[in-house]
Amino acid sequence: MILFPGVGNFGSALASLRKKGFSEPLKKYIASGRPYMGICIGMQALFLSSDESDEPGLGVVPAHVGVFANADKAVPCIGWNGASLVGDGAEYGLDSDSSYYFVHSFRVKYDADVEDWALTLTRYGDEVYVSSIQKGNVFATQFHPEKSGKAGLDVLRRWLEQEGKVDMSKSVRRAEAAVQADLVRKSFTKRIVACLDVRTNDAGDLVVTKGDQYDVREAEATPAPPPPATSATANDASTAPSLDPPSQPAPRDVRNLGKPVDLARRYFAEGADEIAFLNITSFRSCPLHDQPMLDVVRQSAETVFVPLTIGGGIRDTVDPDGTARSALEVAGTYFRCGADKVSIGSDAVFAVEAMLAAGGVKTGTTGIETISYAYGAQALVVSIDPKRAYAASLDDVPLLHRPNTVDLAAPLPGTTKPLKTELGPNGERYCWYQCTVRGGRELRDLDVVQLSQGVEALGAGEILLNSVDRDGSKAGFDLRLVNQVRKAVRIPVVASSGAGTVEDFEEVFDATGVEAALAAGIFHRREVPIADVKDHLRTAGIPVRKDLL
Repeated sequence: MILFPGVGNFGSALASLRKKGFSEPLKKYIASGRPYMGICIGMQALFLSSDESDEPGLGVVPAHVGVFANADKAVPCIGWNGASLVGDGAEYGLDSDSSYYFVHSFRVKYDADVEDWALTLTRYGDEVYVSSIQKGNVFATQFHPEKSGKAGLDVLRRWLEQEGKVDMSKSVRRAEAAVQADLVRKSFTKRIVACLDVRTNDAGDLVVTKGDQYDVREAEATPAPPPPATSATANDASTAPSLDPPSQPAPRDVRNLGKPVDLARRYFAEGADEIAFLNITSFRSCPLHDQPMLDVVRQSAETVFVPLTIGGGIRDTVDPDGTARSALEVAGTYFRCGADKVSIGSDAVFAVEAMLAAGGVKTGTTGIETISYAYGAQALVVSIDPKRAYAASLDDVPLLHRPNTVDLAAPLPGTTKPLKTELGPNGERYCWYQCTVRGGRELRDLDVVQLSQGVEALGAGEILLNSVDRDGSKAGFDLRLVNQVRKAVRIPVVASSGAGTVEDFEEVFDATGVEAALAAGIFHRREVPIADVKDHLRTAGIPVRKDLL
């Protein structure tokens, strides 16, 4: 049996197969009638060609892989969706009522060329495409069963059980030709993401922490008042006021909200659609030597069957011995440990600044570009940390950033949705969102729209949109910020920072149309359980994944 999984670029993957001499042996193996299962790029590689590259495919399936039209939806397609059966998929555990995890920019259109192969169809926006195929010994899925919870694990288990139990040379029964694409249900869901900030505490233990305005240490303890004097001690010299200088406050401990692997497992059980790890340890200066963080990803991937994102230290670095490490090499190491996506932060800001300074010319050498080419845009997230820069009038806004200035007293652009007025600390009516680096500690002369559109141009597949102002506030997501970025790019956006109630999640989805929403502290402390968020969203008519664990 051969299982060919993967996330990647069609051209890069096929060129690598040929360079290593695997292409022809793989085709011969498939032609021999022995079991083959492909996942994502392992499915697309079977086709003749792809819009993603001039590199030819294996040609097992006589059809073409095309690009999503993104007129009405975000591309890449990232999230959970249904798979409607057009054949008998019982042998493979496929269930039209289940949701599966998809992450891709290219798809196989359902037409006559692939009708004899199609097993399930999926709708994304106004497009219907083939989400799994089966013919003879070949079975392949566009979705990732290994990241689709119980439903996906059932698919893998059933495929592994096929050999020797059923006639693998016999195609599954097809539905009648009268199956119409418009019968495929629309079931793409909003994602709830749990984020874990991971670092070492002062004892050297790896813990999940959470910063309030990016401060990850506990509040300073208030010293206990001295005991009241009594008649027995009033004249006791030991109770007299001390003439020694006051003692220094005790060091504040790193906030410890649990062990990263344990929390990841808990969130998987509670129904999180994705889990993101942000590495904020000192190890990230040498990420390939960060064995504790690599172990966190590896151990989580063994028991957590939803997508894992890792951020922090994904950049070009130099080891203490002088060995240069590229961002691509670092990302590849995390992927091999079980990460599904990697996230780049400050380096993305520097890359966009350099591109803009060069008149929009790309070098092809930035971490975003190299990782996107090797693994596909869908595997690369850019984490953005903007901060409000207030202004009393538009004249006070730098000329370069006036087009992206927000009126804090107006409704969301393009809607009539009223929002509470959020004037600046001195009554300022306007603001623009200034980008920061190094965990929000350093401002840059770049606004959030410039950065978002810049990283999209470089090849990022998703934006994780934080807010320095709202972090830890529990005041709700910054809807103006989220709305501005969502309308500026075509790639998916994950709203972050400020969630404090289940209503906050409903509000951000309803007001902005954003694809996903993330929270950390309120999930860690169980102040707002993930199950409560999903129950509320279902009641509000917002589609979320069924948690079938």
